[in-house]
Amino acid sequence: MHDPHFETALLEALHPTQMTVGQHEVQAKRAHWRRIGHRARYLGRHVVPVVAGPGEQHFLVDHHHLCRALLDEGVREVGVTVIADLRHLGTDEFWAFMEHRGWLHPYDVKGRRCAAKHIPQRLADLKDDPYRSLAGATRLAGGFAKDTTPFSEFLWATHFRQRIAARRVRNRFERALEEAIALAHSDDSTHLPGWCGPHLR
Repeated sequence: MHDPHFETALLEALHPTQMTVGQHEVQAKRAHWRRIGHRARYLGRHVVPVVAGPGEQHFLVDHHHLCRALLDEGVREVGVTVIADLRHLGTDEFWAFMEHRGWLHPYDVKGRRCAAKHIPQRLADLKDDPYRSLAGATRLAGGFAKDTTPFSEFLWATHFRQRIAARRVRNRFERALEEAIALAHSDDSTHLPGWCGPHLR
């Protein structure tokens, strides 16, 4: 471990630490990128935390959606802050350490846990999880608060996956969002990070 430091990295070379993104959220970030005027300033305010790992690779620990959106928009580089140097670890020890620190979320589009070796090596290969999009939209709509718990929106996505029909999420997203907001404010969700039901009744 070491003190964080800043550098730049190619987006196409960043290694994900999760298997999915919500394409609804990615598309929203792409649209926002097209609207902003001072793009260099925007990138300067959105430095991406990474871990230096085996094979001299940078492993993302946050901002997967932003990085995927920027990549899809043709951006080549982003600023990164290296929060840990684990280049000396073997692969198995590295992934075990990452999971222990809450820097790993190896769950597929159906919410099934997978081996770390199945995590895509490139942002471009992340699969779409509509429930992750639903969780992000629910937070933005005030359904729950932003929380520092690692991968907190994936916890909400799993919660919604068990309770809201997949067909509705894919085909009637706004209706699913209404259902998700109501569920987020209910007592069934009190165990989740960022729950704020009592304040919104």
